[in-house]
Amino acid sequence: MRNKLNRFIITACSLALVGLATQPARAAEAGTLQVGTLSAQKHGSHGQPVILIPGLSSGAWAWAQTVPGLAKNHVVYTVTLAGFDGTPAPGGGDYLAQAERSLVRLIGEQHLVKPVLVGHSLGGTLALKLASEQPQLLGAVVAVDGLPVLPMTENLPAAQRVAMAQAMKAQLAAATPAAFQAQQLGYMRSIGTIDPARAAQYAALSSRSDPKAVAEYAAEDLALDFRAQMKNATVPILEISPYYAADGKAAAQPYTEAQKTAYWKSLLGAAPHAAVASISPSRHFAMLDQPAQFQQTLDGFLNSL
Repeated sequence: MRNKLNRFIITACSLALVGLATQPARAAEAGTLQVGTLSAQKHGSHGQPVILIPGLSSGAWAWAQTVPGLAKNHVVYTVTLAGFDGTPAPGGGDYLAQAERSLVRLIGEQHLVKPVLVGHSLGGTLALKLASEQPQLLGAVVAVDGLPVLPMTENLPAAQRVAMAQAMKAQLAAATPAAFQAQQLGYMRSIGTIDPARAAQYAALSSRSDPKAVAEYAAEDLALDFRAQMKNATVPILEISPYYAADGKAAAQPYTEAQKTAYWKSLLGAAPHAAVASISPSRHFAMLDQPAQFQQTLDGFLNSL
């Protein structure tokens, strides 16, 4: 299991860390709100607010199959981090801190009362981080394969973690556009999603992100370990752990669904109200591999609040 998960980390970072230098930025869509470094779109008209945060090198397209059902009973905001999906990269450094401050601004400016943050991958990590620092702003958090520390790095000393993050940033940001296209497709086919046809579609979409911005976000993510602070995340938390049996069986150290679920739970630190739900069969983009199962899991959690 550890070898398989280690390969997941390295590949997930490396394959998403570069973009097509010649890819033009997309025009801003009608109705888009710009709040700090985030762009957001609103869906639905009533109910508890939900903010959907995509992961590394992703845009609102990651939630395309989630929004219609969710917006029937919730006011939904789909946000895109600056530098992803054709949006301009943020200025300065500390991209995750800028994104977190922008989320707080979005909550305040839109007068959202106890919104639920639903984040995928890096977006899930960002949601958990805000919950550990300002839980009074939130109603709950759902993290889809996003954790307070990257799996398989939890035992690294802080200095080594930062050094690895900087080395990874420098190396992976230098990948060529040609290498990116093959890497992105390989990533989506082996780790991102189960269906090869959808993998090609999502690889084309994720290539719209700015390569340097993606590298910076990924390096900052690798440097994080806020498990100890999770004791302050007093809101209900649901961690969604995707599982695909074929991947588990093929690993150098095979692992079961129960083993992965337990490991993900251990990485949530001391969060007082955290649970883990497995979605199977699915890979990293659980909401795209199993949209109905994902919607049922999400609705069940929201209805329990």
